[in-house]
Amino acid sequence: MNPSSVLKTYFGYDSFRSGQEDIIQSILGGKDALAIMPTGAGKSICYQVPALLLPGITLVISPLISLMQDQVKSLNESGIHAAFINSSLTETQISKALNMASKGTYKIIYAAPERLESGGFLDFALNTSISMITVDEAHCISQWGQDFRPSYLKIVDFIDRLPKRPIVSAFTATATEEVKTDIECILKLREPSIVVTGFDRENLYYRVEHISGKHKDAFVTDYIEKHRDESGIIYCATRKNVDTLYENLFKQGVAVTRYHAGIDNETRKKNQDDFIYDRTPVIVATNAFGMGIDKSNVRFVIHYNMPQSMENYYQEAGRAGRDGENSQCILLFSQQDVMINKFLLEKKEFEGSDAEDMELIRQRDAQRLRLMEGYCKSTTCLRQYILSYFGEKMSRPCDNCGNCHREYTTVDMTADAKWVINCLAETRGRYGQSIVTGTLLGANRARLREIRATEYKSYGVLSHRSEREVRLLIDQMLLEGYIIQTEGEYSVLQMGDIGRLKNEDTRVAVRTFEEKRAPAKIKGGKKRSTDALTSAGYRLFEKLRSLRLVIAREEGMPPYIIFNDRTLIDMCAKIPKDKQEMLQVSGVAENKFQKYGQRFLEEIGQFTADNPGAVISTQIEDEPEAAAELPEKKQEREQDKVNQGTAWSEEEDERLSEEYLSGMKIAEIAREHGRTSGAIRARLKKNGLIV
Repeated sequence: MNPSSVLKTYFGYDSFRSGQEDIIQSILGGKDALAIMPTGAGKSICYQVPALLLPGITLVISPLISLMQDQVKSLNESGIHAAFINSSLTETQISKALNMASKGTYKIIYAAPERLESGGFLDFALNTSISMITVDEAHCISQWGQDFRPSYLKIVDFIDRLPKRPIVSAFTATATEEVKTDIECILKLREPSIVVTGFDRENLYYRVEHISGKHKDAFVTDYIEKHRDESGIIYCATRKNVDTLYENLFKQGVAVTRYHAGIDNETRKKNQDDFIYDRTPVIVATNAFGMGIDKSNVRFVIHYNMPQSMENYYQEAGRAGRDGENSQCILLFSQQDVMINKFLLEKKEFEGSDAEDMELIRQRDAQRLRLMEGYCKSTTCLRQYILSYFGEKMSRPCDNCGNCHREYTTVDMTADAKWVINCLAETRGRYGQSIVTGTLLGANRARLREIRATEYKSYGVLSHRSEREVRLLIDQMLLEGYIIQTEGEYSVLQMGDIGRLKNEDTRVAVRTFEEKRAPAKIKGGKKRSTDALTSAGYRLFEKLRSLRLVIAREEGMPPYIIFNDRTLIDMCAKIPKDKQEMLQVSGVAENKFQKYGQRFLEEIGQFTADNPGAVISTQIEDEPEAAAELPEKKQEREQDKVNQGTAWSEEEDERLSEEYLSGMKIAEIAREHGRTSGAIRARLKKNGLIV
């Protein structure tokens, strides 16, 4: 077999995604490899395919039990013999698994890095042919990474003890240039093939909302009410926030569960499984939840508090839309989040680090926190900010994030800033942002009357401003150092470097905004795959989802391991009538067809019999060309779309197929590729997508 036949036979896909084949060919050529690929880009395929073609065993070092278990379930479902070795097994079970592996029963073994030090496992490794060692979540090896694990540092010692050095491959979704260098050096990779496919997750819509206190709860409740049929994760900075928000949502009738380190292991495992198995669609959690969670149909990730770093945010937000469908990543920011994170970082312990290293790590953590705060307060394209952080450049704003969909206006608020200073003088620096903002706005609150703020000269002087404008002003003054916010659980606002405000030339400019339009469809007009379905098609999709859930419960596994949503949607689009046609559905391989294919064929057949003549999916239709554009827009488009008439690359072909199968119209696809509608039709015909 070759890589392509392995991909089709075991995974049901006709072609590789960007970067996958390069990594696989490098590994099969005997080279070490380092791959940095975003979540959902198919990292596991990159080592699972060569594992089936290499002569010996592939050992995958993975940090979490849940990750190993999900991967092994998925592989076994696909007809690939795999096993995991971790603390969830008894010593008898471990011995049996290692014995079977040494006899060639398993091609892939998953193990935690701590397991490498055990005598029994080392004996197994020394007497077994290991063709490749794969380090998953490789950023854990770097103390500059957000999930540093000292046990990862022992991997290279394990490799050095093997009688013959195997191929070493490393994979991660989040690595700055510094972390990438660490991975390469610490693992002693030998002239590795390095593939970085980019950090852009085009199907994710990023958005920041400046909301504080009780308003966050109201936002979350309202959002979930409007997205009742969707699965999502809500991250909170503290266990207390998790518990409070969970209880509020539960009282509102939301099907919700929770996860944090303060919950006992058995309950935590049950709550996690309820979420993964689609029994409970929403989970509220600390960042203890998530790594290794392979649930593909998460449609939203809401951060109730700001995370401690861009790495954390990118990784946690990236748990949305793993199946490529459009999903939302929303961060609810308040200045108090910064204080909470500073407090948590001060309490952070650094295992295995000396005093000098600890100080360096603390400085790095503080810098990361500042850059994370910068993201929350940015008025520019959020996608550009993320990509820039990870060393990628984006030529212009994405027109597909919260900031790009706001109309910003720069307002001179110098006079207002002086009133903020006056208010701090009157309060003598004893109160936080809520009291100061309320005083300036002239809010009618009992607490303001209690502290006699209603008698201040500054009371109500900014009543002509909105609360958001005053908060933006205070944020700007904090950034510029005119005022400071004390650290600790109850932070207060105090005067900082106010001398500059006395200079007549000094200006405090604040960018305020109004929503300029509803969020555009993600990927510049691309719809969700389900949008290509008619009402009848969507009813069929729901029937297939229900069947999948029944089978998943019978088999005791997550529904997405049976078939993911995209595969079900492709079934709806193709309406297969027999095995041959079902095997043409993306994601349906021989082994899965043998297990489940007939039941899905029967469900589809019954639906079409009950709905004769029903149109399931929107068909290709001629559309008028785009209306005339403004000259500057036309110039931009001509500058960007220079490929008119040029040869089709494999990557562009792949993108074309995805766009067409997702339901985009010919004219939309033509505009995306900078080609004529006729050229698009011709290419679709050549690729067998239309006749």
